[in-house]
Amino acid sequence: MERHIAIRHGQEELAATIHYPAAQSENKSCQRVPLIVICHGFVGSRIGVDRLFVNSARELAQDGYLVLRFDYIGCGESSGDYGAEGLESMINQTRSVLDYALNLGDVDPQKVTLLGHSLGGAVAVLTAVRDRRIKNLILWSAVGYPFSDIVKITDRSVFDNAVQHGSADYLGYAFKPVFFESLANFQPFQEAVKFSGDVLVVHGTSDDVIPVDYAFLYQKVFWMRSEGRCDKEIVFQGDHTFSSGKERAELLKSTRRWLVDREREEKDWQHWMI
Repeated sequence: MERHIAIRHGQEELAATIHYPAAQSENKSCQRVPLIVICHGFVGSRIGVDRLFVNSARELAQDGYLVLRFDYIGCGESSGDYGAEGLESMINQTRSVLDYALNLGDVDPQKVTLLGHSLGGAVAVLTAVRDRRIKNLILWSAVGYPFSDIVKITDRSVFDNAVQHGSADYLGYAFKPVFFESLANFQPFQEAVKFSGDVLVVHGTSDDVIPVDYAFLYQKVFWMRSEGRCDKEIVFQGDHTFSSGKERAELLKSTRRWLVDREREEKDWQHWMI
């Protein structure tokens, strides 16, 4: 079962979709369920390229997760101006979504995962190090250097025009200098060591938007921590959005397998403790 909602964030409304876990809707169980919140990328939406997030959410719901995907301010069906916001705002929006999701009575607060794609991956990392409610991270094709990565996508001229004229157009979005300033203020690779939970990093070898090398860098950083595991999956010939059938299937298979393995290890640990 799916439900479309609006989540209040300050003066704006974030359009969102909740996917209820299949087992729960069938059995009407009162047992608390794990939560996954999906963070989309730069000028994206909760639908995703070629319905990436729609199909992913539905598959994860089949595995027993309550999945919430949402549009950042000014994206998709949400209100507001995307180009007037920045990374700090996106972090705060993500936390507002978590507030809403964790107030749903059937969510297990000890099983909260952020899944971020591209710039949403960087936002997921930055949110996780600031919010202890997040227990796990899944990063798909994650941005590592927000300013240089996004300016490379938009072209340097968009940044220059924003600085010189106070606003610049890119794909119909009006980007203000504050947006680019915020990108320069955050360094996910440096902050990642502050997150103590488990992490899955997935990247495609044919990603021509965000280098696959970032997956190895993220894993190296996460391995430097004193606690928490980090696993890496490299999808051969996968592009930035894993748009072909074979590569997308591999992306979802590896993600679902990692989640299942984590659940199994957690149960084994609990049994051992007993």
